[in-house]
Amino acid sequence: MRKHCLPSVILASLLVASGPALARASQNGAAPETGYLAPDAQPDSTRILPPPPQPGSARQAADTHAFEVTRGLAGSARWALATSDANLRMDGLLHAFSCAAGFTIEASRAPRLVALIHRMDVTEIPDMRKSKAYWHRARPFVGNTQPICTESDRAHLATSGSYPSGHTMYGWSTALVLAELLPDRATQILQRGRVFGESRVVCGVHWASDVLEGYVTGAADIAAMHGSAAFRTDMEAARTELEELRHTAPKPEAKACAIEEDAATHSPL
Repeated sequence: MRKHCLPSVILASLLVASGPALARASQNGAAPETGYLAPDAQPDSTRILPPPPQPGSARQAADTHAFEVTRGLAGSARWALATSDANLRMDGLLHAFSCAAGFTIEASRAPRLVALIHRMDVTEIPDMRKSKAYWHRARPFVGNTQPICTESDRAHLATSGSYPSGHTMYGWSTALVLAELLPDRATQILQRGRVFGESRVVCGVHWASDVLEGYVTGAADIAAMHGSAAFRTDMEAARTELEELRHTAPKPEAKACAIEEDAATHSPL
């Protein structure tokens, strides 16, 4: 099992407070964190993915339809779930998968899992940023006043490329890893990973095709990470930790789990 330099409780508190690498900026001129992949092993989504839908195409028509239809979900339980899924801080991200796991995953009680996912995030940043900058697709709410579930982020998101969805990439990457660590819950976890991505469509901040290619991007990055010995070592440490936690952690709230299950049944894609 991998040993950390910091006591586990201190490590967890630091990473939980900071949230995923996507939302963080380097501070005090510190050296950038290193991910699991060397630059020459990093997948290139600008070559893996097709270009985003072009105006007037059938794919763009499908994207537009999904955006317009899901505006009617504002104020619903599905809208509230999409709002919650927009939270990429570590505690929020792991809580989103608690129903699927069958037990409450508290970041403070899973320091090895937190460290694993945090380093995964660091690894995925270059691929995500490169692809967003390469295509710089406008988000669906740009140029109109349609509601989105995170209105406070509207101005910031309007300047950020929409294709592919970074939230979906992170959510699907997390789902793939958790499904491997908890194989008896793989179906539920992967279903939740799909819903997590669909929340971006419900939220109104991504086109449906952004989300579909976000799944592909996340899968490509995780596949490459399996070639890293450090990643495999950290996976085993997290596996042992989760196996212990599942016997002591409380069960998730049944009402919340029912909402997630209903969301899975009624896909906006």
